[in-house]
Amino acid sequence: MKLESRHAPASSQAWLATALLALTATACSGQGVVTEGDWPVITGNLAGQRYSSLDQINADNFGDLEVAWVWEGDNYPSVNARATPIYVNGKLISVAGEKRHVVATDAGTGEELWSWVEPETFRWEYSMRKNHGKGVAYANVDGRDVIYVVTPAFFLHALDAETGRPLEGFGGSVPIEGFPSTGTVDLLADLGHEYDAHNGIPLETGYITSSSPAIVVNGVIVVGNSAEQGYNQSRQEMIPGDILAYDARTGAFKWKFDVLPGPGEFGHETWENDAWQWTGDISSWAPLSADPDLGLVYIPTNGATQDFWGGFRPGDNLFSTSLIALDVQTGERVWHYQLVHHDIWNYDTPQVPVLMDVTVDGVDIPAIVQVTKQAFAYAFNRATGEPIWPIEEKPVPAGLMPGEQLSETQPFPTWPAPYDMQGLSEDDIVDFTPELRQMALEALEPFWYGPFFTPPLHRDNDLGKQASLWCPGDVGGANIDGTPAVDPETGILYVTSQKGCTSRQMIPGAERDAREERPTGVTISKFAVGRSFGSPRVQGIPIWKPPYSKITAIDMNTGEHLWWIPVGETPDRIANHELLQGVDIGNTGTGRQAAQIVTKTLLLYTGQGGDGTSYLFAVNKATGEQLGRVELPAQPRYGMMTYMHEGMQHVVIQAPNRLMAVRLGG
Repeated sequence: MKLESRHAPASSQAWLATALLALTATACSGQGVVTEGDWPVITGNLAGQRYSSLDQINADNFGDLEVAWVWEGDNYPSVNARATPIYVNGKLISVAGEKRHVVATDAGTGEELWSWVEPETFRWEYSMRKNHGKGVAYANVDGRDVIYVVTPAFFLHALDAETGRPLEGFGGSVPIEGFPSTGTVDLLADLGHEYDAHNGIPLETGYITSSSPAIVVNGVIVVGNSAEQGYNQSRQEMIPGDILAYDARTGAFKWKFDVLPGPGEFGHETWENDAWQWTGDISSWAPLSADPDLGLVYIPTNGATQDFWGGFRPGDNLFSTSLIALDVQTGERVWHYQLVHHDIWNYDTPQVPVLMDVTVDGVDIPAIVQVTKQAFAYAFNRATGEPIWPIEEKPVPAGLMPGEQLSETQPFPTWPAPYDMQGLSEDDIVDFTPELRQMALEALEPFWYGPFFTPPLHRDNDLGKQASLWCPGDVGGANIDGTPAVDPETGILYVTSQKGCTSRQMIPGAERDAREERPTGVTISKFAVGRSFGSPRVQGIPIWKPPYSKITAIDMNTGEHLWWIPVGETPDRIANHELLQGVDIGNTGTGRQAAQIVTKTLLLYTGQGGDGTSYLFAVNKATGEQLGRVELPAQPRYGMMTYMHEGMQHVVIQAPNRLMAVRLGG
C-alpha cells in the first residue's frame, strides 16, 4: 500500500511551522561546542556546499599556481583516495590506508605531525569499506579542538587535535587488548543486536561498517554507516543501518533512529510481509549535512537488502533510498521523501544533501537539494520537506523477474530538468558515422533496454536476452566521485555527472551464494547477481552520443540550466580511433566525473587532458568559460578543499596514496 504523502503529513508540517523558534533555541543547546574554520568539514561546511569565500586565487593569477607540496601515503597503502582533509588550526587532518589511520600534517609543508590508529580486530579485518574512508569530523569543545573518527570496525574515537591522543573523559574503554582506556564508543552497543566486542555482530544476523565520517552539529555527533555491497549479497538476512547520535563532549548515547520502521512506527505499512524483522541495510554511507539554526540533520539513505532483487521484501520499503530530516537533539523524524520506491536498481543516494537559500517566484526558501544517480536534482524546503517544484508519480516499466513486485510508479521531479541521460532509445545511440551507429545497434542486440527504470532480467529468460541494460545505471548520473558544489551567493548548483548504464545478469541465489566465502545471513535469496556485462562499446567507443561526462550549472532560484561543459577533454584513444578518422567529434569529455569546489571568484574542478595528463581547471562561474588549467603530478579522485594558511590560499587535491597542494608561487 502506498502512503498518500511521501513527506511529513499536514499535521506534522503545522507543528513544525509553530515550532521553528523552539527548534532554533534548542539548536544552541550544545554550549561550548562549535565548528568553525576555513574547511572544518569534509564538504567545506555543515551545509555540504564545498564553497569557500577565499579569493586570493582568482582568474588573473590562476595560471601562476604551482605545486607547493605532495604528501605521500606510502606508509598507508591501499587507499581509495576518497578521504578529503579538513583544516584545523594550521593542520590538515584526514584518514589514510585500510586501517583508517588518522593523520595530521602541517598545512604549509605537508610534513606529517602525528598519526593514530585503532588496534586490529576481526571487525576491522572483515570490513568491506575499510578502504573507503572519506575523512574525519571536528568540533571545538570548551576551547579544545577535537577530532572524531568512525572506523571500519564501527567504533567512534575522539582525539585531541594537537597531539592525536584519545580524549580523556569521552566515551570509555573497550574490552579488547590494545584499545585506549578512554576516548572510545563502541557503536555496536547501541544498535540493539547481540555482538562480540572483537568479532562484531554474527554474520548470520547481519553486518555493519562505515565509510563517511560523522557530523557534529549543536553539540551532537550524528553517525551514519555502511553495509555489505548489495550486489554482493546472496542471502536475505541483514540488520538495518540505524542512525546513532552521541554527546560531543562526553560521548554519551543520545538517540537512535530506526531506518526500517517496525509495528506502530511511521512507514511500517510499506513493508508488506515480515521482512522488517530480519532484513535491513538502508544505510547512510554518503556524507551528512545539517542546519544548526533549524536543529535538523539530513540523512541520505541507500536501498534495502539486496541490489537488483527484492521479491522477498514487497512494498515501497521506507526509509530506503530516501532523504530524511531528523531533529538533531531527539532523533525524531521531522520530514522525509522517498526518492525511489522499492529500489532494486542500486540507486543508492551517493552524495551529501546540499543546503542553500533561494528565491523562487519572489518567495525566499531555505532549500535542500539532493543530486542522484537518477540524474535528478530533488529540491525541497529544508524546514518542511515540501518540494520546491511539483514531483509527480509516473508509471514505470513492470518487473521482468518472477516473484518481483515493483512499484507501479516512481517520483519524477518536474523541475529542474534532468542533468544527464535517462533511459536509452535509438535517438541516444552514437551517430558519428552511419557505420559506427550500425555497429552500436548490433552491440545492443543481446540486451533488453528502453525507458527509465527498466528493471533487471534473469538468465535463461523468455525474452532471449542475456541481461537488461538500464540507464542511468549504478555508475551513471551523479555518483561517489562526482562532488556537487554550490555558490550560496547566487544559488547556483554545479553538478558533475556521467553517462553510464548497468547490465547485471541475475542468476539463482544458490549459485551465487556458493561463490561467497563468508555470506551474510541465513536464507538464500531466490535470485542474486551473476555477472555484469558493463556498458556495451564498439571497439572501445561508447554506444551513446557524447558528452560522456559534464558539469551542469543550475540556477536553483529558477530551476533553469544555465550552461554545461564537458569534463576535461576527449581521450586520445577516442579522438584518434581508426573508426573516427576525419570526423570532427568535438569535445566528448573524459567519461569521468569531476571533483569540484566553488570559491568567491571561481569554479575549480579536476579532470584530464586528451593524453591523460591530470589538471586543475578554473572556470567562470557565470558562463562556464575555461579560464585556465594547472598540471597536477597525479590523477585526482573524489574531492578537494581549500584554506588560508600563513597568508597563502592553498588548494589540496586528493589522489591515490597522496595529497597534492597548490598555491601561488609554489
